[in-house]
Amino acid sequence: MSSPRVVVLDHGSGNVHSAVRALSHVGAQVELTADRAAVLGADGLLVPGVGNFHACMAGLRAVDGPSLVDTRLAGGRPVLGVCVGMQVMFDGSAEPHGTQPEQDGLHQWPGTVERLTAPVVPHMGWSPVQAPEGTRLFAEVESERFYFVHSYAVGSWDLPTAPGALSAASPRVTWSEHGSPFVAAVENGPLSATQFHPEKSGDAGLHLLKNWVMSL
Repeated sequence: MSSPRVVVLDHGSGNVHSAVRALSHVGAQVELTADRAAVLGADGLLVPGVGNFHACMAGLRAVDGPSLVDTRLAGGRPVLGVCVGMQVMFDGSAEPHGTQPEQDGLHQWPGTVERLTAPVVPHMGWSPVQAPEGTRLFAEVESERFYFVHSYAVGSWDLPTAPGALSAASPRVTWSEHGSPFVAAVENGPLSATQFHPEKSGDAGLHLLKNWVMSL
């Protein structure tokens, strides 16, 4: 069986080469590109993001990223957002940007990215997570720590979960805490995302990326 093909979306977001190397290490064929045919044809798409929410959204719009993500998800094609690449999946962010108090995101999930309420911001370093029952992304690394670098996060989850037998198809939300609880990861059908950097999280992060790649 051939290795899954993964595109890391090239939208000008910081140093993405560590993500490319990590995905290659866990068995993916990886390409860093914004080419539409490559993005839509890949088995998986990783959307990176570091720094400012507004800059990330501007970079995504410049390469038609919103349409690319929408088209993949409409066809059930897996997408993984990382750090600010997770934040942009929500409705928007309260991170200030000039005279604009808020910025729209991709509206894949309800919720607004808010500044962390903690004595020390940014949250920088290794933290544990509380993964939900049935997680595939965190299989065998539920008790590990992951590496976070962020000042903003989503503090609540507004999409309801289904009861009974339908619960297997419900979003699975992983939490962490820095001052107060925040969403550390989401698994929602073809769309998954992590607030932490799996490519900087040592063996645990590599194992998580392998779980995702092997699901493609």
